[in-house]
Amino acid sequence: MKKLIIALSSVVLVGTVAFADPHEEREDLMKSFGKALGSIAPMAQGKADFDAAKVQSALAELNTQVKKFDVAVLFPEGSATKGTSPKIWENMDDFKAHVAKLQADVGEAAAAPAMDIAALQAQLGKIGGDCGSCHEVYRLKD
Repeated sequence: MKKLIIALSSVVLVGTVAFADPHEEREDLMKSFGKALGSIAPMAQGKADFDAAKVQSALAELNTQVKKFDVAVLFPEGSATKGTSPKIWENMDDFKAHVAKLQADVGEAAAAPAMDIAALQAQLGKIGGDCGSCHEVYRLKD
């Protein structure tokens, strides 16, 4: 009986992975980026007091999430649905370069988190620029 339950569980797990929706996965990942950045953006905007521990935590979380940005998994051929720009697949090398730059810049910021507002503004300006430059080209406007 145990073997049957384990076998059925394995089939369900494999089936779930096989039918995962790359669009939903990439949207969820992007939302996690926004959540991490949103937790410290008010500091950079002067709307909240600077908190080095919070900056360090947010950048570490962002770095963890950004490392999950696997273009091959999240943007497989044929997943240009639900409002995703086909330009991604037309310019895949450029898209991958945008992702690599984001990953490098976030990794750099996480390795040396800002210790004051000016440094935080510089880090978020660079990361936000990465996001914006990619969205400008590859995100469909609603």
